[in-house]
Amino acid sequence: MIDSFLDYVSLEKKYSVHTSIAYKNDLISFRDFLITEYNQEELVSVNYGQIRNWIVSLVDSDISNRTINRKVSSLKSFYKFLQKSEQIKVNPLSKHKALKVAKKVQVPFTSKEINSVIDIVSEENDFISVRNKLIVELFYSTGVRRIELINIKERDISFSENTIKVLGKRNKERFIPLLQSVIPTLKNYLELKREFSLGLEELFITVKGNKIYETLVYRIINSYFSRVSSKVKKSPHILRHSFATHLLNEGADLNSVKELLGHSSLASTQVYTHNSLEVIKKVYNQAHPRGNIKKNDL
Repeated sequence: MIDSFLDYVSLEKKYSVHTSIAYKNDLISFRDFLITEYNQEELVSVNYGQIRNWIVSLVDSDISNRTINRKVSSLKSFYKFLQKSEQIKVNPLSKHKALKVAKKVQVPFTSKEINSVIDIVSEENDFISVRNKLIVELFYSTGVRRIELINIKERDISFSENTIKVLGKRNKERFIPLLQSVIPTLKNYLELKREFSLGLEELFITVKGNKIYETLVYRIINSYFSRVSSKVKKSPHILRHSFATHLLNEGADLNSVKELLGHSSLASTQVYTHNSLEVIKKVYNQAHPRGNIKKNDL
């Protein structure tokens, strides 16, 4: 039954392998709970009381509300599938309300912080330094997701069109313009890459010639930005956030940013429409009656 659902989300819904694995782990976790607490392995005849007790057990295990909501969402999707395939009549989670989650305010990097990192990583011209510089530049100039960057292949790059093809969520393709400032770094990297890997189609590789992986990309971004920024979160997603925020602050059209980010809904893009602290300060100082008074005037 779980296998049928996983086939459905991967083949029909075209969800990523990462999402399918998350669904599988969540469903197995719930089934294990049923076996332990109710001596029940069958998922079809579950009632909401059992699910609620599972949620309580997760809360008692100090799992965050955000993570619990994601797990319950997996379960809800599973029961929607059973309903659609007429294996159950009523979804036991139809009236469930998600746990309250504190709203996270993600602060984008400033242009100064990003330029400082590019300066640091430009100091050397070895393979690792050039690769890392290209990773930073591509994140900031294209707004791609971490998994999208990892899966970019050499054939996805068009120097004649100055574009890069990205495979997004649910295997949706999009083409993103390549900035002229990024092209020299890209060409330099491709030259250096040939010394480490022959025939590997993925753009980004390790020094051992293997495809780069998510945790390494996270460590690269976190390591460099820890040297220039005091922000709590220093991840690839914050660079994506910075890309969108800076474009919107400079007057870019919301729909255009939506397409560049690969969002299916405008609501997802609107998360980035808040003004950065830098812009808020500027507006505040210009608009406030005492904003232009200098220290010496006091």
